[in-house]
Amino acid sequence: VLVLLINYLLSTSGQSLVKLQYKEHTLPQAIIHTLLIPADSNFVVTLDISTQLETIGEFTEKNKALAVLNGGFFDPKNQQTTSWIIKQGEVIASPLDNERLINNPQLAPYLEKILNRSELRRYVCGEKTIYDITLHNQTIAPNCQLIDVLGGGPSLLPEITAIEEGFIDYSQGKKIRDVLGSEKGNARSAVGITNLGDIIWVMVQENPEGLSLKQLADFLSSLGVEKALNLDGGSSAAMYYQGETFWGKLDGEGNSIQRPIKSVLLVKG
Repeated sequence: VLVLLINYLLSTSGQSLVKLQYKEHTLPQAIIHTLLIPADSNFVVTLDISTQLETIGEFTEKNKALAVLNGGFFDPKNQQTTSWIIKQGEVIASPLDNERLINNPQLAPYLEKILNRSELRRYVCGEKTIYDITLHNQTIAPNCQLIDVLGGGPSLLPEITAIEEGFIDYSQGKKIRDVLGSEKGNARSAVGITNLGDIIWVMVQENPEGLSLKQLADFLSSLGVEKALNLDGGSSAAMYYQGETFWGKLDGEGNSIQRPIKSVLLVKG
């Protein structure tokens, strides 16, 4: 019976399912959940966004997804995105429509950088699907159609671009802005692309303190990732896979914080 079941899985769309590679990595300060989506599989990494904030479980049920990872940044007060999101070639969420972002005088010096942060892109080039991580204003790859975009930032690899993307700023040698707490441990999420074209999801769970941006970049590099994008973290960090949901942030009693979010990445077969 087991042999018949395996043969069935290999002869159907379940072939992709057996190729997903989930791993749990235990470090002194964090538990890291990773999911590798091989380039040679039938999987597609796409996205979804909700008009109202939803839990990762609600996104999972609505999309019937095999795996889900929390997505880009948003303003919890007005539930509007602060990241670009394109789905099936159409802009479905724009930071330009977020009045609390665009009209905030404290953000005015950084607005140009905020609107041109890094993003994960999915192209269809002929019959081939290609993923890339690039700045929002980067031109579309030639002979390709841009399908999906999920904005985040900063890029983590090949280098951390937190200053260039307006997350960090210095004045007279003193740090005056660091909205991600980049040097502190925290729950974090990221997506990476290897030299083989594989996609890797990473969700850092506090145990007890999480990772800094540099530690996250180093971890991704150790997995063979060449390009990587930081996603929303802290209480937003969460991943679903095979019936189990992992949350990144813990409260004072060590319980998972299950925060509703605005957007997600999805794996579909």
